[in-house]
Amino acid sequence: MATYKQLMAQKEALEAQLAEIRANEVAGVIEQIRNLMVEYNLSLEDIQGKRRRGRPAGSASAKAAEAKEPLPPKYRDPKTGKTWSGRGRAPAWLGKNPNRFLIAEE
Repeated sequence: MATYKQLMAQKEALEAQLAEIRANEVAGVIEQIRNLMVEYNLSLEDIQGKRRRGRPAGSASAKAAEAKEPLPPKYRDPKTGKTWSGRGRAPAWLGKNPNRFLIAEE
């Protein structure tokens, strides 16, 4: 039976052999890629492609959000003067008949 030191020496030798073989194979693969790039007239930009995750910086929706004006109020509570535009959760003061709180259009 092998001792711990012998096994560790074997492990280090195998790891060194693995690193050497991998380096040789990677060099061959890189050479193949370069040959194909020359053959098909490809550049690094062609291979890398464009990043397509999420919205691009400065997209129209971000600018539109800044330019949006608040909606005009559609309902008004005569007691408190609070208003609601009709978007989002309805306030409690609207009750079951919101038509009585409608603001007359001008």
